[in-house]
Amino acid sequence: MVEDILARLVAFPSVVGTPNTPIVDWIAGYCRSHGAAVRVLPGPEGDRANLFATIGPADVPGYVLSGHTDVVPAGEDGWSADPFTLRRDGDRLYGRGTTDMKGFLACALAALPVQAATALERPLHLAFSYDEEAGCRGVPHMIAELPHLCAPPLGVVVGEPSGLQAVLAHKGKAAARLEVEGRSGHSSRPDQGLNAVHAMVEVLSEAVAHGRALEGGPFDTRFAPPYSTLQVGVVSGGRALNVIPDRCTAEIEVRAIAGVDPRAGLEPVRARLMALEARGFVARWEELAAYPALALSRDSALAALMTGLTGRPPCEAVSYGTEAGLFQAAGHDAVICGPGDIARAHRPNEYITRGELDECLGLILALGERLRG
Repeated sequence: MVEDILARLVAFPSVVGTPNTPIVDWIAGYCRSHGAAVRVLPGPEGDRANLFATIGPADVPGYVLSGHTDVVPAGEDGWSADPFTLRRDGDRLYGRGTTDMKGFLACALAALPVQAATALERPLHLAFSYDEEAGCRGVPHMIAELPHLCAPPLGVVVGEPSGLQAVLAHKGKAAARLEVEGRSGHSSRPDQGLNAVHAMVEVLSEAVAHGRALEGGPFDTRFAPPYSTLQVGVVSGGRALNVIPDRCTAEIEVRAIAGVDPRAGLEPVRARLMALEARGFVARWEELAAYPALALSRDSALAALMTGLTGRPPCEAVSYGTEAGLFQAAGHDAVICGPGDIARAHRPNEYITRGELDECLGLILALGERLRG
């Protein structure tokens, strides 16, 4: 059954930043057919929505299984077949999102009929978000609604691929798009123009210098690398060599260790950018993403629960980010634990194995047993 559900989910090309109504409608209908209480929560974009479903009494604390319905684009070279058609080859199941993270969604949905047939004393909730791959843009709207959807949860399990090992911490992130607008002209008279590329170079030099400064600490040895980082990822500007470029854009990001505000890591760069306006340039700053780090105590009840259910010691930290940090920032204990390997995500021929799905399904069913009382 879990494979059939995964095939249906993979068939929805729910690429980040695009409407997700078809996949949300299918999941909502499936959940309702098995007796779950379902809320579809449209986002401000108007064509995307989060979904929250509950089995059991919503007015007492239970657990949340959290995942995202969106996937990264699948236009890269190297796919052996249609990325939006599940392909079976031995123990492997290929398709975009199989690991990140429709495999976890499929397991949660496959377990739902069993949970629904059980008299749960505490609820199990499914919280499926949109646009996680764009910097966790959808889930904050759902988190804001949680007080109206259920009693404060005992914990949130974010099913990102972790080899079904509980992950206690991850870095936070802030990303921004920078734009400099100058004045064009012939390259033979640079004195009559405002070179936007030259101005952006000054800003990016500040970014590189600040990134090097971050390497000096503070440190958290749970992470690799053990310090916060800053990267310039995209730069674009200019039209021809003999034309003074009047526009230049760049995208940068900070990955911050727990206890460090990732937005603060971008502030020196923002200040350098905005200072260009005093010289006649137009400067624009657009925040693309921001989410806090996750730092769950090894001594927490949620960490103990997941260690017992998985039979594996927890992983102290990973350097990638998830929605777990946002749940924790809202006051809810959160942990990462899902099937598959993050190394397979965002690559051609992404896959998950039948064994990984079976193990994850068993974990969720075991969690349901704990909710019987």
